[in-house]
Amino acid sequence: MNQNRRDMLRITSVLGLAITAGLINPSEVFAAEWKAGVFEAKSLEDAIKAIGADKFAVSKDVAVNGPDIAENGAVVPVSVTSAAPNTEFIAILVEKNPNPLSASFNIPAGTEAAVSTRVKMGGTSNVHALVKADGKWLIASKEIKVTLGGCGG
Repeated sequence: MNQNRRDMLRITSVLGLAITAGLINPSEVFAAEWKAGVFEAKSLEDAIKAIGADKFAVSKDVAVNGPDIAENGAVVPVSVTSAAPNTEFIAILVEKNPNPLSASFNIPAGTEAAVSTRVKMGGTSNVHALVKADGKWLIASKEIKVTLGGCGG
């Protein structure tokens, strides 16, 4: 436990010095650019448009995995995998939620295009995976039935 603490102090010290010296930018270390409008979209169509996916195609290269029935909509495990070459972006959207975009991930080149997370679902809904690969937008969907809503339900 003590070693983990020391390692964390070393890492934060080195990152702090690198940022202060101007060797790296904070956005390179901590996160991609924040696009608040995407997460504030109120409909599935608006969220897809805010992401920039005006045209997309249903693809068998993209798979959405999750339970067929979720007992509690507050914590629904969802994973997305993409076999499409050069996958660079994955978004998880829950169609009937007040804010459809639940998560988005930038996939670095050369890494496996697979993400796993837990999402909130207000009720039974289609869960969509929107993937950008080779400059094209692909989508796959799965219906997940929810017995107890997690978005105020």
